[in-house]
Amino acid sequence: MGLIPKEFIDELLNRADIVEVIDARVPLKKSGREYSACCPFHEEKTPSFTVSPVKQFYHCFGCGAHGTAIGFLMEYEHLDFVEAVHELARTAGLTVPRTGVDAPAVRVDQDSYALLQQVAEFYRRQLREHDAQGRANVAGGSLLRVPAPATLGHPARHRTPGATAEAKRAVDYLKGRGLTGEIAAEYGVGYAPSGWSHLAHAFAAAHPALVKLGLLVEKEGGGVYDRFRERIMFPIHDQRGRVIGFGGRVLGKDEPKYLNSPESAVFHKGRELYGLYQARKSLRKIERLLVVEGYMDVLALAQHGIRNSVATLGTATTREHLERVFRVAPEVVFCFDGDRAGREAAWRALEAALPLMHEGCQARFLFLPEGEDPDTLVRKEGQAAFEARVAAAMPLSDFFYEGLAKQTDIKTMDGRARLVELARPLLGRLPEGVFRHMMVTRLGEIAHVNTRILSGLLGIAGAAKPPRSGERARRLDDFTGEADAPMPPVRRAVALLLQRPVLAQAAGNPQRFAGTGIAGADILVSLLELLQAQPHLNTAALLERWRGTPHGRHLLKLAQWQPLLKEEEWPTEFLGALAQIERQGLEARREYLIGKSRIAPLSAEEKRELGDLLSPPPAGPLSG
Repeated sequence: MGLIPKEFIDELLNRADIVEVIDARVPLKKSGREYSACCPFHEEKTPSFTVSPVKQFYHCFGCGAHGTAIGFLMEYEHLDFVEAVHELARTAGLTVPRTGVDAPAVRVDQDSYALLQQVAEFYRRQLREHDAQGRANVAGGSLLRVPAPATLGHPARHRTPGATAEAKRAVDYLKGRGLTGEIAAEYGVGYAPSGWSHLAHAFAAAHPALVKLGLLVEKEGGGVYDRFRERIMFPIHDQRGRVIGFGGRVLGKDEPKYLNSPESAVFHKGRELYGLYQARKSLRKIERLLVVEGYMDVLALAQHGIRNSVATLGTATTREHLERVFRVAPEVVFCFDGDRAGREAAWRALEAALPLMHEGCQARFLFLPEGEDPDTLVRKEGQAAFEARVAAAMPLSDFFYEGLAKQTDIKTMDGRARLVELARPLLGRLPEGVFRHMMVTRLGEIAHVNTRILSGLLGIAGAAKPPRSGERARRLDDFTGEADAPMPPVRRAVALLLQRPVLAQAAGNPQRFAGTGIAGADILVSLLELLQAQPHLNTAALLERWRGTPHGRHLLKLAQWQPLLKEEEWPTEFLGALAQIERQGLEARREYLIGKSRIAPLSAEEKRELGDLLSPPPAGPLSG
């Protein structure tokens, strides 16, 4: 699809006003030079959510949520980055360009969405009963209503001969599964009639497009036939609610029982989740998403008031699935059968989840009784009992060590050593942080090994080691530091730049800070060079330039800083920090050359440089 040019994002963030973006969704009140509201990301009675029109940045002092206008749309609307850019561009009256993509290609996608919507309406109308009003009694008297859609052109008005009897059979199936008309309509459930060419006849002018979308299949001798026949049809929606594909459940004896649309330009099974769009529409705030295996499981749970379930599309759970889940909710519960196949699927889901287990993200596993699935169990037990099972689901840590322990005998020393070797590559996938440290600690308890020693054996971080004497810290964590620690000059300079990017114009040549070995000097140089080349960039544009990089989260943290300075004092403070950095760099270079001279002769150039560094600075002008 091509990339969105960085220059466009810069321009977008310069044009868009974060106050307008947020105020359209969360009413803001003027509070001094900023705006405030109760945070939309956590419950609170006293406003702690602030929006800065100067920095084009929001921050909540209660829960720590923060970011740019793009970041706000991603969190509030549960969009991915590209979707958030498109939404912000729409409100700013801009068209999003793509490198390597021409306009006709984008137009083809828009035509595909429109065509898929028409096909979804076609399948819905096939579900009508034979009575004049198109009704059928389902689930104890409720009505399955499939109203005629707005006019979509000739294809959408096609009527299938003999559809009445087939529709009754499809409705009887849904009735037997306890589905009401309201849920069927909300999820757009439809029916693909038996026969080989109903869809092909209804959309005679769209055969090439439908072949590309996988809904028609080309015959070897020419012509086409319908991919879906005699199946209950479940349209699959993307996060914007557009139909992107279909899943079909057979009514007859055909195989497979479930059939999905093939991959296409708009449909990627490894990224999409069935029911996510409806869950987000139904629930304003989602604390937990339940991942189940089937379309009917999602519908049955929704029928019983459990609206936070989604299903993968006939594939194993992927990292892309989970990235989407964790953008919507901090916790995921995987719901699988308790048999061997179910546990193997759960283990694959665990492996996909490990790299995403940052602080604040949780994963748990619910294994159902033998012979049950969410559909049958919720109808048997009801909403409260099923939700109690979900609440008691097994934490990832328990399932992790339970699964590994079954592969060895942890009662013996050799077995415990084997357990450590089995855990090593999996623990290495976990991101650095508290959870990984706790998982290593747990392994140490099971294997009877000291956590610090075990961390060394595993080759991953365990307990923090004190730095050796004279060792210079270069990690970004050392650069950003803790909130209550004295602010080092590099951190102070970067923080001031994020508050007022225009300060970069007074900094002189940034390269004098390069190669100093001082933690954070590299990011300072990059910021100065970027701002001197593009002085129009604001704080939000800077933060978006580093989104997704190791530096990004630290810059977001520094952007929250509120300097206790008068604005007229900022240039002096900034230049003072730069001077201090330069002195530290010269001192580090001097110490390096002295140390080198003790173990090897210096070159003539190095000797001259050391002599200059050892000479006292020139005296200032005489006064008086």
